[in-house]
Amino acid sequence: MTLVGKKALVTGGSRGIGAAIAKTLATDGADVAITYEKSKDQADAVVADIKRLGRFAVALKADSADIGAIQTSVDRAAAELGGLDILVNNAGIIRMNDLADISIEDVQALLDVNVRGPIITSKFALAHLKEGGSIITIGSFFADRVPYGSLGVYAATKSALTAFNQGLARELGPKGITANIVQPGSIDTDMNPAHGPFSDPMRQLTASGRFGEGVEIGHAVAYLASEKARYVTGTTLTVDGGANA
Repeated sequence: MTLVGKKALVTGGSRGIGAAIAKTLATDGADVAITYEKSKDQADAVVADIKRLGRFAVALKADSADIGAIQTSVDRAAAELGGLDILVNNAGIIRMNDLADISIEDVQALLDVNVRGPIITSKFALAHLKEGGSIITIGSFFADRVPYGSLGVYAATKSALTAFNQGLARELGPKGITANIVQPGSIDTDMNPAHGPFSDPMRQLTASGRFGEGVEIGHAVAYLASEKARYVTGTTLTVDGGANA
């Protein structure tokens, strides 16, 4: 286990990719706090799974579009865990529509959760992170390639994270804190099932011919959070089965 003694906060960790990341970090030895907005039962199930691994875990209710809730959740996570070494900015939403048809409300929600959320969460986490810490932000392979027009606004919010991450890495490098992005491709989750209505065209985009599994994203995050990746910062790790090849 490469993360023994580490304390991690995973935003949006009650289901899907976030839950897989939280459990993978725990498997590698970290104690983990997760945030959730509505899925309390699923969050409690993730906490129970982590505790069965012998690690400490806690679930904190927080809306990633609410600045006050973000600050409270970060500070509570650090207090409950006894510190903070790893921040995983995973919480995100998707709204798909052509620009002519997408509502202003959906555009604002995408910007609030997908762009402002990681920036503000990272800002508050800096009060707790020390040398050896890491910030890992979950982007999307759509940041580099937009195969469908209806994804344009969503993709823009994910590509914005690249510039933020690069600036953050420059800022935090002298402090011994790394900042990186993991860009998942099509991952089999309840929001994007491998056998759902959109799965065939998504699968055809990949070189591997299959959807990924949440744990495969978890392994990428765990690597970037470990001592093995101390010289890796300001970069983007795309885990998409070759969709962007």
